[in-house]
Amino acid sequence: MTDIEQELADHGRFARADGAFAPTTNDWDATVAVDGETVEITVVVPTLDAATNDDVAEVVEDGWYDTFERRVRDADSVTLAADVDVRSVGREGGDITVEIAFTPRSGKAADDALALVNYVEGTWFQGVIPGYDYVGRVERMRQQAAQNAESTEGTPL
Repeated sequence: MTDIEQELADHGRFARADGAFAPTTNDWDATVAVDGETVEITVVVPTLDAATNDDVAEVVEDGWYDTFERRVRDADSVTLAADVDVRSVGREGGDITVEIAFTPRSGKAADDALALVNYVEGTWFQGVIPGYDYVGRVERMRQQAAQNAESTEGTPL
């Protein structure tokens, strides 16, 4: 096991999964793999249409995806890791797959990987459009966000 793999194994927010690691605190499927000195992340989130019980017009779906893709390509701004590269953002069927690679900072590979996974998920969640009837999983995420907001009302920043 490499030092980077050991760091992921010891972190507490990752579990071994098919030769890689899966974050245990995230809402969507993500894997973190180590290739030499490079950490490779794959995050799969649903398309807008797959996240709703409604029919989403193609023009809305395409515009939503285009905005998500442009925003997620700024992933290098959320970590001090070197060489953050959003290698691909693609959609197939009801899934969007984001692939990111980076060179981790010493002792920070797990934190950097988690920050990048969270960034992809957060970018996806920011794109949720009000007015649609979302599938149960997404609706629960929205309700949890609203509860979190209510519990922090009046708390100074």
